[in-house]
Amino acid sequence: MSLHIVVCVKQVPVSNNLKIDPVTKNMMRSSEPGIMNPFDQNAVEAALKLKNRYDAKVTLLSMGPKNFEITLRQGLAMGADDAILLSSRSFGGADTLATGYVLSQAIKAIKDVNLVFFGRQSIDADTGQVGPIVAELLDWPQVTYISQINPVDEQSIEAVRLMEHMQQSIKVELPAVFSVRSELNEPRYPSPRNIMLSYQKEIKVWDEHAFELDFNRIGIKGSPTVVRKVWNPTKVAKKTELLGENPDSAARKLLQVLRARNII
Repeated sequence: MSLHIVVCVKQVPVSNNLKIDPVTKNMMRSSEPGIMNPFDQNAVEAALKLKNRYDAKVTLLSMGPKNFEITLRQGLAMGADDAILLSSRSFGGADTLATGYVLSQAIKAIKDVNLVFFGRQSIDADTGQVGPIVAELLDWPQVTYISQINPVDEQSIEAVRLMEHMQQSIKVELPAVFSVRSELNEPRYPSPRNIMLSYQKEIKVWDEHAFELDFNRIGIKGSPTVVRKVWNPTKVAKKTELLGENPDSAARKLLQVLRARNII
């Protein structure tokens, strides 16, 4: 089986103290240190397992500012062959629809792609929408919430979906788009040598002129989703009480309180 696999990866903030642009209401990603989205690490690992088993090429694809190269370096150190960063101010402020459009057009430009992997969702936005949007725009079959992958032949793969109350086995003809769960695998840790070698590999940077795009469908202009307001939830302090000076007296006092409230 000869495959060209694209893995779409996203860099997510490591800090809970996120900065929001007061005018656009968009997250200010360029100022925050980031890591590869954990679910995307599972997607990279899934692609690498197929690479090791078959004659496969793995290309990483991400969209964001230049500092997203850190995440792509991590994927290269894990074992990916190539990496492409879609980076331009024109892409900024994109919602999931505009993001999916840009990614799908980039996948078309890469050419001869058989399989696209996504993590099930990102931990910063939690929508899980981009993978299905890309599949729809490419007009490819998609399988989400994948917990197991079983290659069948050169043209198809069997995938097992793990959902809340059921499992579903689906045989899919390639090309296809897969979104994977963390239960699928345990992502490998890059060796120090592979980390060093990853910095010898070129990361291609594509702007809005590097591939075919409808400029009305990218960035803020192509995003029908509008954020009206962003705020931090109010923290409500709760009453606390120290029960006794030692474990025995605290246990007796707690028992009295629970009985008085008819809890026991």
